[in-house]
Amino acid sequence: MSLASSDHLDKTVSSSRSRCQLLEIVQYSCEPEKLPSGAIRPHCFPIPRIFRICPDRPAQEITKFTTIDMKTGEIELPDQNNPLPKAKRWQDVHLYSNTEAG
Repeated sequence: MSLASSDHLDKTVSSSRSRCQLLEIVQYSCEPEKLPSGAIRPHCFPIPRIFRICPDRPAQEITKFTTIDMKTGEIELPDQNNPLPKAKRWQDVHLYSNTEAG
């Protein structure tokens, strides 16, 4: 590949990534907690999840590729030069039961 073609490819990739949005949702994992009075109430922990949403592509969860400081909420994103795994549309994901796999 020539240098000119490589430069064009880099600009195209950079341009398509710049149209992507990052979104965060917070889910909670809850466990029952017994109070001194004997009553039980849920005790919940936040689980932040980060998604990259790009035009004409499935959403990609990138949480495991980020570093999240739970005290400050600061998020360190992966380097844009590191490719992320290819995303699949939900209709392309196949779930196999134990009886089908064996």
